[in-house]
Amino acid sequence: MAQVHSRLAARSSQLVAGERGFTLVELMVVTGIFVVITSLILANNTRFGGAVLLENLAYDIALSVRRAQVYGIAVRRFGEDDFSAGYGVNFTIGTPAVYILFADIYPKSTGNGIYEPDKSELVESVSIQGGYRIIDLCAMSPNSQLETCGLTALDVLFKRPEPGAFISKNGNSGIANPSSLQENGRIILESPRGNKTSVIVEASGQIAVEKI
Repeated sequence: MAQVHSRLAARSSQLVAGERGFTLVELMVVTGIFVVITSLILANNTRFGGAVLLENLAYDIALSVRRAQVYGIAVRRFGEDDFSAGYGVNFTIGTPAVYILFADIYPKSTGNGIYEPDKSELVESVSIQGGYRIIDLCAMSPNSQLETCGLTALDVLFKRPEPGAFISKNGNSGIANPSSLQENGRIILESPRGNKTSVIVEASGQIAVEKI
């Protein structure tokens, strides 16, 4: 009987010894691994989320240009009695977090394809949030195969009955001077992390989003 009790006591001692918890070193190692994995997951999620937001911004701008196109080729009233105005979108590098949807009512008979802030042409001012911004404006002339970037302003206008775009750069009216019209225009966007994408508008009226 004494031998049985002795064996049971030894077995109990082995079980207790086998059920010990983590040592401090083991706990620190496990915690460190957990922190590293969590940091990697959060960093990847932030990077992915930023890329998605940048792409969404590009499509929002493309939709704004498309909206101007629909307004421009449809009979849409501006003000009280103006049914003939073309509609466009203005981008200015000096205000990289804002772009403008406008009605081209100056001069009254023809318009000039350029946003005139002091002529009551504003339809909507759109603010870009979250540190995202326009970092460059580019255009290509019909006689060139190379884009010119570093523009100060880009105006894209649509006017009945043509679905095509009248693209003017640096405030030079392509309506008043058709030889200065551009073959396409590109709006380059950047996220706070430095990722870039662009919106391209062709003179044919085609609108596209292109990653850089």
